[in-house]
Amino acid sequence: MAKTAAVMEVIDESEEIYETIQGKEVLLAAAMPTVDHIKIAGKIHFIFLRYLHGKRCQAFPDGMEVRLSEEFKLKPDVSIVCDPKKIHRTKGVLGAPDLVVEVLSLSTEARDRGIKKDAYEAAGVREYWIVRPDDKAVEVYILENGKYKLSGVFKVAPPDASEDEKAAAKLRLKVSLYDDLIIDVREIFEDLD
Repeated sequence: MAKTAAVMEVIDESEEIYETIQGKEVLLAAAMPTVDHIKIAGKIHFIFLRYLHGKRCQAFPDGMEVRLSEEFKLKPDVSIVCDPKKIHRTKGVLGAPDLVVEVLSLSTEARDRGIKKDAYEAAGVREYWIVRPDDKAVEVYILENGKYKLSGVFKVAPPDASEDEKAAAKLRLKVSLYDDLIIDVREIFEDLD
């Protein structure tokens, strides 16, 4: 019983995590992420790890600091970096990753869609995903001429969808960094409540 109480005490005293946005420290989230948030980010990271094994690019999970500039030090949910010179053993990623994934939550959605998206765009992140857990969708933005363009919304049809809606669902997401990296979005959202 004492061990369980000690573990619970450690969990309850979780460390606050900050990002630097426009030169100011901002609390990343007031509460721990939901189980669905953690599962989705973990599945995406795992898919990238599995595919990138033995390749030049590297996938990083939540918590890896990405230093776009002194003004913007962010912690995306998942990132891919293809230039090994940008990876520093103690300082994180120094410069723009090639791909960034942000899983939306109520406390971070406005920043993920606004100032952080703008910062990733300005820094030259080639592909940006906004993952929407509530409706099991992934918005993919591709950098074209210095601006993000919505490439597509890939979404799992709800169980009560009509046959036409299920047929129209875009399930196969092609990652722009590789010609053969295609993800079925159902894999990202499987086993969620």
